[in-house]
Amino acid sequence: MPDTAAVPAPSTAPAFATSNAALRAFLYGLPGVDEAGVHARVADLATRSVKTTAKARAIDLAIRMVDLTTLEGADTPGKVRALATKALLPDPADRRVPPVAAVCVYPDLVPVAVRALRNTSVGVASVATSFPAGRAPLEARLLDTRAAVADGATEIDMVIDRGAFLAGDYRKVYEEIVAVKEVCARPAGEAAHLKVILETGELAGYDDVRRASWLAMHAGADFIKTSTGKVAPAATPAVTLIMLQAVRDFRAATGRQVGVKPAGGIRTTKDALRNLVLVNEIAGADWLDPRWFRIGASSLLNDLLMQRTKLTTGTYPGPDYYSAD
Repeated sequence: MPDTAAVPAPSTAPAFATSNAALRAFLYGLPGVDEAGVHARVADLATRSVKTTAKARAIDLAIRMVDLTTLEGADTPGKVRALATKALLPDPADRRVPPVAAVCVYPDLVPVAVRALRNTSVGVASVATSFPAGRAPLEARLLDTRAAVADGATEIDMVIDRGAFLAGDYRKVYEEIVAVKEVCARPAGEAAHLKVILETGELAGYDDVRRASWLAMHAGADFIKTSTGKVAPAATPAVTLIMLQAVRDFRAATGRQVGVKPAGGIRTTKDALRNLVLVNEIAGADWLDPRWFRIGASSLLNDLLMQRTKLTTGTYPGPDYYSAD
């Protein structure tokens, strides 16, 4: 089935700093989403299966793409240290299992995660900008981000002001992303990567998902992310497909590659592998890399480990074999 929802977007954007009218003209000039086509494409791709050795490689890739996440009010330094240990060595009984991409925590716990993961390949991501609502004054959100970056966070997951977006104040949303992106820079060293959370479950529909994706990318997002995980629906296959189309078309239009991070509701190996199929079929193989695709999850890793053990030993481990995240 052809990718019916993939229509080339305009190759140039207006001068974004001019006005809401200019932004609206650009965003509403993007092709509308063919909802029926998206659902048909998702249903078709859901029938694809990954088998045997290819499945083993896909599971290891999915593990490498996980942002192992704890975002609860009861989080403690001890829980973050335990999560960091699991991120580095997901299965202590099998050291061939690769580490995950990053550990994602609240800003006040960034120093704990940084100390636990120093000199390793696992990044430290932090939700900032008044997560999950994003409704604090901008200065407070910038202070939040600045502190996380100063404490060593390598990635910042920011939330957009959905109220401003839904009210049509696109310039405000754009300028706030630009401001957070500037704070992600470091006086010395590599800037923290910026993941912009659209909270797609609160947007008005698929056309808004496409518009928010393009707005965030033009404002400087290194990744666009579906959800905070606090709002349902979160990372649905249809929304992920639309965002993958957006990053693909954005690179074709601008030459800059942006990553995608679905988060929320991805709990099983089947879910993860379906996401990898979406990436390969919609955006292309260039995105099949933790630098360009992440999965925000807390419970997914254990299921990936269980399925991996089944493939290597022929039997499933017991439900208590792996530590709780």
